[in-house]
Amino acid sequence: MATPRLKCRDYSRPDFDILPVLQKINNLVYPARPMKTKTIKQTVTLATAPAEVYDLLINSKKHSALTGGPVSMSKKVNGTFEVFNGYCHGYNIELVENKKIVQAWHFAEDGWPDDHFSICTFLFTKVPGGTKLSFTQLDIPEHKAESLKDGWKQFYWKPMKARLALKKK
Repeated sequence: MATPRLKCRDYSRPDFDILPVLQKINNLVYPARPMKTKTIKQTVTLATAPAEVYDLLINSKKHSALTGGPVSMSKKVNGTFEVFNGYCHGYNIELVENKKIVQAWHFAEDGWPDDHFSICTFLFTKVPGGTKLSFTQLDIPEHKAESLKDGWKQFYWKPMKARLALKKK
């Protein structure tokens, strides 16, 4: 089955929530999927500007330094990415520079269907002292939700905080 691609208009208005739209689209693409799914929501505050946090995730070189392995990351809508030597791959759905990243992620996990993509949204909000990163991941196979919840903390939020703390010194 070909990878489903979504073409998005500029839905960057602060009052527009794209997540329910993406859930409906995913249900249309996979209507008979009996798999139960879960959602992860996490928030982390980082001591830097939204532009730097956005760049850590979307810039291949910086993302690679963050994760400690090769990263291929497109900076274009519908462009593809690969992280952790292919363990994670997917494509960009929506990119609003320094404000929002919406991506379709696939994880090479036991029990994760080959044609299934989870939708990850990273929102960057300027707050006193830095950036609030609000993260949501939809449509995670139920049996993988806890490990991915811990994985985001261990492999992304904790290294981001450590990297930014070193940069300040």
